[in-house]
Amino acid sequence: MTSHSRLIVSVVTLIALACAAPARSQSAGARVGASVEPDQFYFGGHVETNRIVDELRFRPNVEIGVGHDLTLTAFNFELAYHFPRRNGWNVYAGGGPALNLYHSNGNTDADGGFNILLGLQHTGGFFAEIKGGAVDSPNFKIGIGYTLVRW
Repeated sequence: MTSHSRLIVSVVTLIALACAAPARSQSAGARVGASVEPDQFYFGGHVETNRIVDELRFRPNVEIGVGHDLTLTAFNFELAYHFPRRNGWNVYAGGGPALNLYHSNGNTDADGGFNILLGLQHTGGFFAEIKGGAVDSPNFKIGIGYTLVRW
């Protein structure tokens, strides 16, 4: 197993352990979108925990970006605050640190970053969000997704 593979397995394991909350309140989902700087298409998944405080939830996600002659694997450790629902929709906002693995031409670089996000989510599972990135995260992302499982 390469050091890159070991790092990915370690981070995914840490995310899984951090998400250990009462199972009835967790959800998991998938996401797709596009980013700018680097210009890429991305896909991935997320887990959302039970409320930590008020309507604040831990929503770690993994996004794999392809294009612009590189592959970016972003491990985003984000918190999301959900504002009150209206007609089945709610707005959420948040952010958090990121671990970004840039792989190009046989080389892998690990860099830290930070994301700020704003989203709109329906009780049926559909959501859309935008992210602004700082440090070594993509500058801008726009994506859609769906919550697949509520357990």
